[in-house]
Amino acid sequence: MLAIFIAFAAIGLVNLCYYLGFFKFALTTSDSEATPQNLPVSVIICAKNEADNLRDFLPQILAQDHPDFEVVVINDASGDETLDILEEFQQADSRLKIVDVQNNEAFWANKKYALTLGIKKAKNPYLLFTDADCKPESEHWLSEMSSRFTAQKSIILGYGGYFINSRSLLNKLIRFETLFTAVQYFSYANWGLPYMGVGRNLAYTSEEFYRQNGFATHLHLRSGDDDLFVNQAANKFNTALCFSPSGITRSVPKEDLKSWIRQKRRHVSVAKHYKGAHRFLLGVFYASQLLFWLLFLATLFTPYWHFALAFLAIRFIVQGTVFYNSGKKFGETDLFWLFPFLELFLIWAQLGIFIANLISKPTHWK
Repeated sequence: MLAIFIAFAAIGLVNLCYYLGFFKFALTTSDSEATPQNLPVSVIICAKNEADNLRDFLPQILAQDHPDFEVVVINDASGDETLDILEEFQQADSRLKIVDVQNNEAFWANKKYALTLGIKKAKNPYLLFTDADCKPESEHWLSEMSSRFTAQKSIILGYGGYFINSRSLLNKLIRFETLFTAVQYFSYANWGLPYMGVGRNLAYTSEEFYRQNGFATHLHLRSGDDDLFVNQAANKFNTALCFSPSGITRSVPKEDLKSWIRQKRRHVSVAKHYKGAHRFLLGVFYASQLLFWLLFLATLFTPYWHFALAFLAIRFIVQGTVFYNSGKKFGETDLFWLFPFLELFLIWAQLGIFIANLISKPTHWK
């Protein structure tokens, strides 16, 4: 029984150290130093069967309060009215450029191939990426993200959240997982170890893209156009953060658990291609999450149960501080009261996704 308690205490301390490490980001009051500037920016959007979303959200992109930008939308072999909608918008606004991609046998359904064509079409040296189902939080989104570029900073990590389109538990779980992931990749970047970004809100220079030879090192993988590129290219010198409330985007979340799990399976499948140090740190953190709860339950049946409850209370206080302050930055404070339950649900969902990926390969870009 003593061995169980010692194991619980050791794992608990490891897990707590991670959350204490997240304090640096959670308690930071301002992000990377922003310098107001009117940089020439190309917004890049890859759209596949996104006619309805383009009708709803493309006007918000074109209405950005920035003096010098274009919007490059790649129609990635869509089977719906995506191209027709884009041509209508182009007639009304010459800043919109269309790249019409046909299926290529060598690169069939490969989003990276489509994005590469869009990047080559862009005329501006600063590239800002988002998705067709994303809406900027304000008309200053483009200016906020691009203002973090400097002579040294060529990669900008932003927050891409999800709409509160229902009061369902699934909506809260999706948003909590997104917040939890953001806490990690923003914190790691704050430590000087940037390891990923999200394509819903990510910027880098065309110079950086070509310096890395584009997506060449992982072009054979259909997923990972955002996180694998950042994992390869980002370092503590060239990466900046943007978590200004005006620099956030919101996306349409999945409406059923099966679709969300399918999406997460794709995302998780590329993590094994991260750099070794990142895989190790992320793996230890997840293992400490899972083992903490398993050993906590076991310790409750030992004479040391009161120590386990005290440790849990301390952990909740530290976690709550991290999630509340991070949630304020990203407009997700309503999730704070549910974080213990959502954390447990997420841990087991991630374990199921990991096992499912071992059994069969996930599907990719639709």
